[in-house]
Amino acid sequence: MKRFKTISTIFIITITIIFCCNVFYIINLYDSIRSTVKKDVMSAIADADLDELWIRAEYANGETSAQIESDQNSKKRHGEMSAGIDGTGTMVAESRVNGETVSKQKLKPDRNHSFNSLFSQTIGRQLHLIIDQYIPVNLNVLDSVVAERLNNRFIYPEFVSTEVVDSLERVVCGNVNSPEGSADVFTYCYNPDAGLSYRVYMTPLTRHIFSEMAGVVLTVFLLMLSFALAFCYLFRTVSRLRTIEEMKDDFVSNMTHELKTPIAIAYSANDALLNYGTDNDTAKKENYLKIANKQLKRLGELVENILAMSMERRNTMQLKQEEIQLHPFIEEIVSSQLMRYEKEISIKVEVEGNVAVVSDKSHLANVLNNLIDNAIRYSGEDVEIMVKCDNNRISVADNGIGIPAKSIPFIFNKFYRVPHGNRQDVRGYGIGLYYVRCILDKMGWSISVVSKEGKGSVFTIKFSNDEK
Repeated sequence: MKRFKTISTIFIITITIIFCCNVFYIINLYDSIRSTVKKDVMSAIADADLDELWIRAEYANGETSAQIESDQNSKKRHGEMSAGIDGTGTMVAESRVNGETVSKQKLKPDRNHSFNSLFSQTIGRQLHLIIDQYIPVNLNVLDSVVAERLNNRFIYPEFVSTEVVDSLERVVCGNVNSPEGSADVFTYCYNPDAGLSYRVYMTPLTRHIFSEMAGVVLTVFLLMLSFALAFCYLFRTVSRLRTIEEMKDDFVSNMTHELKTPIAIAYSANDALLNYGTDNDTAKKENYLKIANKQLKRLGELVENILAMSMERRNTMQLKQEEIQLHPFIEEIVSSQLMRYEKEISIKVEVEGNVAVVSDKSHLANVLNNLIDNAIRYSGEDVEIMVKCDNNRISVADNGIGIPAKSIPFIFNKFYRVPHGNRQDVRGYGIGLYYVRCILDKMGWSISVVSKEGKGSVFTIKFSNDEK
């Protein structure tokens, strides 16, 4: 057992360490995925910023052309802005006032950098310098474009809300689509010269991150749960086997002692008959023979109890069913019990009417003998037992020492003995009540017990026709 405890402790510590490592790795995985998702969100915002700028540029171009056509006789015309990509792949952004070009920017991406980082920021900064002075940012459009860009990256927030803030975190341009509840916040500086940034609110990304981790987390959880359940089952099984082993050792020790006692007594009586000339002393001879016969009978009972516990015999045992009149049957058992003990015993039998059952007479006698014998042995010097019987049940009540409440669920288990610290004089094997339960199960009957320490016990056998 000591070795088992040591191995179990090592096993528990190992599982705990593995679990802690898995938790550590899952936390690192969460941080890594969150960092990646944040990069994807910032990239989506940068792309959405460019998309929103192109939308404003096209709108500005259309509005300016219409203004020129309607005000062609005006002396002063509003500014005009256009942007596009020429045949060489260079993006051209041109600003004109009164038909004259004020500024013209040619922007071409640096192929040594990713499009979503340096190029996006450079092209966006240049476009903002040109477009923002004519048409302000449309936050509603930006919200929808950001959501679309996020969806392209398999990120699906329930809401997106954007506002413009300055370098002091003051809101320059608010958004009517205010966020509901908690939200993750991302800040993207689109105009470093003016210190302007987009502050984007969106549904917390925790659910998205956990969905990315779901497979790993679920696998680890199921693995750890399987380890825990397997260990609990193993520990419970070994503990149960250990308990059975201890009960078996107690049984073997008690049974060995009980077998030695009648053998020694019968041997002594037989030795006296052979060596001490009892031929002329009929009374002494008869006394020795009675002693030997009683002990041999006791040996037979012990052997019968042991055989009754054999699993092979119990599985193949066939009951000899016959009709039994309970009143005379119980009276006969009571009479035999009264002859076995020297202390004062009062056994009353109450049978309602002419009750008869169909059962195995030998085994039913053993069952009742076990119950009455226990009632006598676990009582004081003045024993009072009441055996009642009707068409539904047989009950055996006594005024004995009772059974502790914690032991009642186990008294019908094999090799189990109720611990009575003040009853060291009563020997047993832990198989009597187990035998009773097995036989009654075989008959299709049942047994229950009600007991209280110091108040006695009541064992009730219910016949098969009693469903209550």
